[in-house]
Order: sequence, then C-alpha cells, then structure tokens
Amino acid sequence: MGELRLRPPRMADEFAFRAAHEVMAAENFVFGLGLAPGMSWADYLGSLTGQRTGMAVPDGLVAATFLVAEVKGEIVGRASIRHELNDFLWREGGHVGYCVLPPYRGRGHATEILRQSLVVARAAGVDRVLVTCAEDNVASRRVIETCGGVFDPLPASSYRRYWIG
Repeated sequence: MGELRLRPPRMADEFAFRAAHEVMAAENFVFGLGLAPGMSWADYLGSLTGQRTGMAVPDGLVAATFLVAEVKGEIVGRASIRHELNDFLWREGGHVGYCVLPPYRGRGHATEILRQSLVVARAAGVDRVLVTCAEDNVASRRVIETCGGVFDPLPASSYRRYWIG
C-alpha cells in the first residue's frame, strides 16, 4: 500500500477537508478534531501546529499530531496521534485515532494509516502504543490486530483496548 501517505493538512485542503468533516459527522464521527463551526481555516491549521508542538494544547487534551491520509492527491482519511495519555484516552481513545472516508473503505487504507501512525507515535517518544475501538467495530479490530495489537480487556467498558509494541 505504498500509495498512501500521511501528511499535515495544508491551506489547499480546506474544501476537501471540510467535506470529509461533514461526511463523517453523518456517521457521528469527528473528522476534523478541534474544528469549530465558523473557525477560519488558517486558525484551524494554526491550532493543529500548536497542539503538535505542545505550545498551545487546549485544556483537557494532550499534545498530538493530526495528519490526513492521502492517495493520489485525494484525502481518504485521517489520523490523530496523541503523544501521551490522559484518563479519557487511557479508557477510550488511546494514542492513535484514525478513520477512512466511506468511499475508500475496504481497500487496506485503515491498516496503512495505523502502520504509519505507529511510526509517528514512536518518533514522538511513545514506545508502547494503545489503540482502542468500539466493541462492535469488527473492521477496526481486524486492523489493530493485523498491526500487532494485543488485546488488553478493560472491565465494564464498551471499548476494546490493544497494545502495540
């Protein structure tokens, strides 16, 4: 799957990114983490830089790297790589969150997004990466297990937790 690459969002991505944000909102999933209604694109990109560098991390969040997944110039998904865990991420979010837009599913993109995200997480100093998914998300479970995820049950949770590394 050498055609997929993760990269930071750019100024030229605004239209495609906002469209992806709307598509995923219809599935009750947030594509553009931190993208507030009416927020300018330049401000949004600045906020992502601040969160990545740790210089401007909103309260309750942790430093994170947000990347879009691109194939042949098209945004097909995204990844959010958290550099550390807080209580919420320990239970439900993990170090890596990712998604693939509906028209691009079933092509191995999620597996490649997670593989490349693991490299980014390790570069950010995360040796053991926690990845979670909803209990009923069989596709995500397969992706995580394919990437080496070892199941670690959390009692009374609707999320499955996996450790990689």
